[in-house]
Amino acid sequence: MKTIGIIPARMAASRFPGKPLHPINGRPMLEHCYARAALYDGWDVLALATCDDEIANFGNDKGYPVIMTADAHTRALDRVAEAAANCGIDLADDDIVVCVQGDEPLLAPDMIETVVNPFSQDASIDGTMLAVPIHDEETFLNPDIVKIVHDMKGDVLYTSRSPIPYCKSFSPELGAKRVGGIFGFHWHFLKWFTETSESPLEIAEACDSNRICDNGFRQRIAPIPYRPYVSVDSPADVGRVEAVIEADVLWGKY
Repeated sequence: MKTIGIIPARMAASRFPGKPLHPINGRPMLEHCYARAALYDGWDVLALATCDDEIANFGNDKGYPVIMTADAHTRALDRVAEAAANCGIDLADDDIVVCVQGDEPLLAPDMIETVVNPFSQDASIDGTMLAVPIHDEETFLNPDIVKIVHDMKGDVLYTSRSPIPYCKSFSPELGAKRVGGIFGFHWHFLKWFTETSESPLEIAEACDSNRICDNGFRQRIAPIPYRPYVSVDSPADVGRVEAVIEADVLWGKY
């Protein structure tokens, strides 16, 4: 199986316009994401996917492969699918396409490996998602952060911006998990996803993973041990990243 990594990014993010090129520790956020993802050595292709000339110019200046996409996409996975179809190599149905969100400046190559590995271990898996433990109540209650409920096998039952699973008093022992912004799909399943209409629970929760659950399919979680991990959903998150990134083991390696 070939493994294709696509980092979707656009300047017109509704909650944080210009987010991909916003500086974090003096470097555009997208540089952190691409450079850290590139440390994973299993890619056949790793490329930025964008509809914006500013992002394309940045990528070209850095020497990153850039795939231009339509400007009509509102969902990252639609942009990823278009870019994967035009990534320069022929994809077989069982090849793996990994969406690496462009707002995850603390991602690490072992996270990508965790998302990719299940496909070679279980032929029934069509999709995976990075699952990060939640160790604090602020994260658990934050509606910008998508939480995961899964079954005992590790297949996703539901994703929500609400604090799930329910608890009277939060503690790390609850075992709550959040989506980590790295998703893997067999190519045939990603095509199915983008050709299928938005589902009721996807619309209600603003979580496109629920399209999969609503249609009777499952994504397998790719869990990692707890570590400081901050996604950038709003300008306030930039300071949170900067507070931890210099102590991160990958800082200084790119």
